[in-house]
Amino acid sequence: MRLRFIPTLLLLMLFGMVAGAQPADSAQVLTADQYLSWVASYHPVARQGRLLNVQAEALERLARGGFDPKLYGDWDQKNFKENEYFAFGEAGVKIPTWYGIELKGAYAVADVDALYQNAERTVPDVGQAILGIKVPLGRNLIIDERRAALEQAKIMAGANVAEQQGMVNDLLMEAAQVYWDWSVAFNQLIIFDRALVITVERFEGIRQSFLAGDLPAIDTLETMIQVQNRQFDYNNALIEYRNATLKLSNFLWTEAGEPLEVTDGVRPLLLEELSPDPVPNTRQQLWQDARQIHPDLLKYRFKLQQYDVDRRLALEQLKPRLDFEYNFLGEGTNFLPGSTTDNGITQLVGQNYKWGVRFDFPVFLRKERGKLQLTRIKIQDTEYTLQRKQLEVENKINNYYNEQDNFIAQIELYEGAVQNYNTLLEAEYIKFELGESSIFLVNSREQKLIDAQLKLTELRGKFHKTRQKLQWAAGQLGLMAN
Repeated sequence: MRLRFIPTLLLLMLFGMVAGAQPADSAQVLTADQYLSWVASYHPVARQGRLLNVQAEALERLARGGFDPKLYGDWDQKNFKENEYFAFGEAGVKIPTWYGIELKGAYAVADVDALYQNAERTVPDVGQAILGIKVPLGRNLIIDERRAALEQAKIMAGANVAEQQGMVNDLLMEAAQVYWDWSVAFNQLIIFDRALVITVERFEGIRQSFLAGDLPAIDTLETMIQVQNRQFDYNNALIEYRNATLKLSNFLWTEAGEPLEVTDGVRPLLLEELSPDPVPNTRQQLWQDARQIHPDLLKYRFKLQQYDVDRRLALEQLKPRLDFEYNFLGEGTNFLPGSTTDNGITQLVGQNYKWGVRFDFPVFLRKERGKLQLTRIKIQDTEYTLQRKQLEVENKINNYYNEQDNFIAQIELYEGAVQNYNTLLEAEYIKFELGESSIFLVNSREQKLIDAQLKLTELRGKFHKTRQKLQWAAGQLGLMAN
């Protein structure tokens, strides 16, 4: 009576634990592509990367502000002991242009009856309109700080896109590793679950055979120990799967920025249903594409472009400053006062004007030459770094490509091994039914099959992780940033 009660109670307990913890077949499948797409859309790091685009727009707007028209005005007046010494005012607008030329439109007024009105500030009674132009003929003719700032801002926009792609490329690589760990844990849990169910069923059959007097009691005990071992392995696998699920949840966020938690209603694909297909490109194609799209390489190329703008600006500083300014003067708003049609243009250009030239040139140019030298050093340093980075990217691609091919061969090899272990187990079952084998040998064959299945699952997971690393090394994951 005791022998009947204890095994039956143990059997009910085990079936209850299996039924309560077994992954639901009705769970919704979360594929790797769906998961990575979600991470690229809503993960905080991906959102931070998109802020770089906004930052680039703000920097370009800031640089374009250097070309905004500027209104100005001033009034200068002095009174002392009831005498007005002078009074003069001017207001207008200055318009900078892309080529360094500055246009000016202004209107000046003065008190001509003041005691000490400066002759330079003497204007007609009705005031004087001014139209002027300022042209750099030496320094700042080719490029100046305003144009350099705008070029830098445009380059920064591309650099920020590359920075964003780099952030997403690294994020998705890390997220992919967690996904495939989760997938391996789930598939190994299924293996242990199936093994536990089979062992429990075998225990019940052997128990019935023992009660019928066909098998000795030692077989019942040995099978019970095997059930306990299977239950122990299953419990460990369940913990591994739950922990892997928690790690997976770290990468999932809602559109509103709230963290998501993966439940039992979601599961990965079965690895045995995924064929180990390599990336569609050859290693040469991957490397050629990586030279054009890899965010780490793009960042250094954009940096070189920025340094080139600095170099051109530094070269421009070696020229002497020679600014020419010419202003057309009018009586009030009339630029041809008292003129006839024949000599109006001559009077405007040859008489009613104000012009000037400004020249300066540092004798030794030590500051300018030093800045140019520093810029050239930065360019050379960045070129060296780019060369080193290109070699690292190429070697990573070759490394993961070799690993990918190796895992494909290993998976094919171990699929054959699993099939052979399964054949040996089936043969051992037949021998056991015929009384030519023992439960110990059956358990041993079954354990080897389970170990092979676990190894095969691990190899499949490593293949997909390596395939994802290969895409990361080629910079392809970063393209999901857009």
